Amino acid sequence: MIDPLSFLSGGGEAARMIRARDWTGHPLGPPGTWPAEFRAALSLVLNSPESMILAWGPDLHFFFNDTYFPLLGPRLAWAMGERFDVVWADAWDQAKPIIDAAMAGSPERFIDLPWQLDTDRGSRETWWTFSYSRVLDAAGRVTGLFILTNETTARVRADAALKESQGRLESALAELRDLNATLAQQVEERTADRNALWTLSSDMMLRCLFDGTITAVNPAWTEVLGWRPDELIGTKLIAFVHPDDFDRTVEGAQQLATGSSLARFDNRYRHRDGGYRWISWAARPGEGVINAVGRDFTAERERADALAATEEALRQSQKMEAVGQLTGGIAHDFNNLLAGISGSLELIQTRLGQGRVMDVDRYINAAQGASKRAAALTHRLLAFSRRQTLDPKPTDVNRLVAGMEELIRRTVGPAVIVEVMGAPGLWPALVDPPQLENALLNLCINARDAMPEGGRITIETANAWLDERAARRHDMPPGQYLSLCVTDTGIGMPPEIVGKVFEPFFTTKPLGQGTGLGLSMIYGFAQQSGGQVRIHSEVDKGTTVCLYLPRHRGAVAEEDPHTAVGAPPRAAPGETVLVVDDEPTVRMLVTEVLEDLGYTAIEAADSAAGLRVLQSDVRIDLLVSDIGLPGGMNGRQMAEAGRVTRPGLKVLFVTGYAENAVLGNGQLDAGMQVITKPFVVEVLGARIREMIGTA
Repeated sequence: MIDPLSFLSGGGEAARMIRARDWTGHPLGPPGTWPAEFRAALSLVLNSPESMILAWGPDLHFFFNDTYFPLLGPRLAWAMGERFDVVWADAWDQAKPIIDAAMAGSPERFIDLPWQLDTDRGSRETWWTFSYSRVLDAAGRVTGLFILTNETTARVRADAALKESQGRLESALAELRDLNATLAQQVEERTADRNALWTLSSDMMLRCLFDGTITAVNPAWTEVLGWRPDELIGTKLIAFVHPDDFDRTVEGAQQLATGSSLARFDNRYRHRDGGYRWISWAARPGEGVINAVGRDFTAERERADALAATEEALRQSQKMEAVGQLTGGIAHDFNNLLAGISGSLELIQTRLGQGRVMDVDRYINAAQGASKRAAALTHRLLAFSRRQTLDPKPTDVNRLVAGMEELIRRTVGPAVIVEVMGAPGLWPALVDPPQLENALLNLCINARDAMPEGGRITIETANAWLDERAARRHDMPPGQYLSLCVTDTGIGMPPEIVGKVFEPFFTTKPLGQGTGLGLSMIYGFAQQSGGQVRIHSEVDKGTTVCLYLPRHRGAVAEEDPHTAVGAPPRAAPGETVLVVDDEPTVRMLVTEVLEDLGYTAIEAADSAAGLRVLQSDVRIDLLVSDIGLPGGMNGRQMAEAGRVTRPGLKVLFVTGYAENAVLGNGQLDAGMQVITKPFVVEVLGARIREMIGTA
């Protein structure tokens, strides 16, 4: 016997609600007595993946599918089968003229229509795209109304945000004004049987087998992609997919084959004209087939891409502005330093020509002083750009602070009280100790300068475990850190100044009393060390600057006793050093230092020449090389190639900075070390002797 309620099969929770309702006394009667046209139309609604309504009979009794549930909110429990004007009493004044027009034979599609709805998300303003079409019985009488709903709130708000952004970037986004074409499509009225909705929808509707064979498409395919249904049916859907989306589309089909639905799946389909359109699909597997509805959102995608491109152009413009500011500051400082160096050298040359040697030492000291200041400026710039050469080591920060306490007290003077609060059980950090000392001293000097009448500096360490919320506030990854904070009781800074203190060459000190690179250097050092620096300041209350450094899980070695710096030991007989540097002056300097100490020095001007020496039979006890070299290889690559035939080759890199790609984020292989230009001759000689003498 045929089940009179079989038309409800597969209809989900909505079908169960129909079965569960008591239809006694209802104008439509029990479901088993409903007309065939009514049952067919209702089956289509219940089994559609789209949000749909069927309003039936003269009183427009209200029926809906599972996808429509979220719109009903508190109405869900009683709305099934109720009159339309009762269900949406609060929106009836707006809906009635539209429904009357559709029932009179004027179906319409409304794009981004605003509605104030009491949904499951609470009463709020929403926007919707609706299409209305009437349902006719076999005699051509109007018996009901199909309504297809699609919430466009997110897109409408996104468009509003886009327009606001366009106002700020009007000159860059002028072309976007032409891209606001609506996706609305007028749907022709057809019959009210099962194919009515299929024909009327401006969205692409598809039915295909699980192997991708197309079995049915609606007319919207022709409107959106230009293909006629007879050109599509029987072909493979994948043949129309953009090659770059092929793999993702296959994965989506496999997901559908396992019984899962796809609420949204975006890919590109080939238009008849050869171009591609972006289609957003909602798909649900059925009995041996896939039912899907797609919407063309090419214009929206192009708008978003254009906005992203414009914002990237704006970011690039801001970067170039920062580079211009940085270049101007560098030129000013270096021109002053070069004037001191070149002027001193000219005076030395003049005095030597006059036979007056008494003043030469003074000019030499002036030139050396300017050179050291230039080197310090270079290191600050490299720290700011995170390209300085770091030698990270497991470090006890409490021990480091204690070792600097006396120096800090002497530096800040007797008018400033220095208080150190080291946290017990402080975690170690993997950091470059001299750079951390330099950062701490800079912070203490800044704190002193902020207290012209004296005050208190507090240096405090602590362990910090940042969860997701705290990490977002500090703009850092979650995890374990140790903090080193310097707090003063000085004049403080207003928010507009605090926002600029990490910019290069920005300083609040009088002209000539600060380079404006101190805090930017500390910022770069913290970033390069995997940490962060944060500042808090209030006018007349003081300032706190905190360095956050990642916790190191390894042990900290005991301090080696300090050895006195003296003349470098001389070479053993026959010891040979290969010097590779493309700068003749540096090559000459290193070679003369080596020869003065008794080494045999071999010179090479590029990596190719250096590698030829390394691959020869000549004795090489140490390779001294720049990192940036001509000849097809950098210094690191040349050294590693040389180690193929000389596995125990020791390497000392002499460089102004070290790129992460070359030094591996500060990690060098065994037997490799780095010394930074400019260097003291005695330090270079001692390092060479130390490396050659290491077994």
